[in-house]
Amino acid sequence: MSAGTLPVTWADVRAAATRLEGRAHRTPVMTSRTADERSGASVFFKCENLQRMGAFKFRGAFNALSQLSSDERSRGVLAYSSGNHAQAVALAGRELGIRTTIVMPEDAPAVKLEATRGYGAEVLLYDRHTVNREEYASRIASERGLAMIPPFDHAHVIAGQGTAAKELFEEAGPLDILLVPCGGGGLISGCAVAAAELAPHCRVIGVEPAAGDDVTRSFRSRTLQTCHNPDTIADGARTHSLGQLTFPLVMALVADMLTVQDDALIRAMRFFAERMKLVVEPTGTLAAAALFEGLIEARGKRVGVILSGGNVDLRDLARWIG
Repeated sequence: MSAGTLPVTWADVRAAATRLEGRAHRTPVMTSRTADERSGASVFFKCENLQRMGAFKFRGAFNALSQLSSDERSRGVLAYSSGNHAQAVALAGRELGIRTTIVMPEDAPAVKLEATRGYGAEVLLYDRHTVNREEYASRIASERGLAMIPPFDHAHVIAGQGTAAKELFEEAGPLDILLVPCGGGGLISGCAVAAAELAPHCRVIGVEPAAGDDVTRSFRSRTLQTCHNPDTIADGARTHSLGQLTFPLVMALVADMLTVQDDALIRAMRFFAERMKLVVEPTGTLAAAALFEGLIEARGKRVGVILSGGNVDLRDLARWIG
């Protein structure tokens, strides 16, 4: 698929940035001498764990909800999510005066459930082991006449997520490598669109948990692969496959895919807590863990790393890194 026929373009990302101005935080880009010494690279961390509601997801959710028609706004929206997209849609809905209903798994992190309800959303719980969330969400949306805002496979969501990389390149300058956490592919797709425009020689590399390696297998085979309910602490990357939009974007614009084990995520969380005084959730450390574990040759290179979120139950964090 040529760049001209991709479902999301640089113009879409740029327009999303305009909509998000004054709404989303322009999150800091942080550096660490220790991280540089460990990797032999110049590393720039884009701290989306410090974004509104604690994750990059606010960017895509606000961009999508802000483009709804007046009729859609009046009827309300529905989203399904393990947590961060749920919070993002709930907060964006509150900001825009749109009623939100969120379908979440019963075992979603308590901190994410509480925050989603705190932003004013109605939460409908389901058993992820027995219920297909997409089918359940579609039925509820149809019965109630709600507009569906999926967590990643939506052009406006993808474009909004790409603004994180846009800001990173604007602040850090040209990068040789951009490492991005990957679940359903919305973040890496949007970031890859921005990289193709702002740093065409930059290699965009996605990182997912080893237990949920559907994107890596899809990338290698160039056919869409699935993974049902992977057992990983990276709850934000438990998606079962790429989508109809994210699959072609990943195939066209991403240079490589990597996987990391959960114990590497714990080591990365400990590093951020101890050395950079940052709280980063397991999914948020995927990209950094690949760098810290030496899975890429980064020596002498300028490397961007997206820290995608910081919504972790502090009791779990203490247990993992204590």
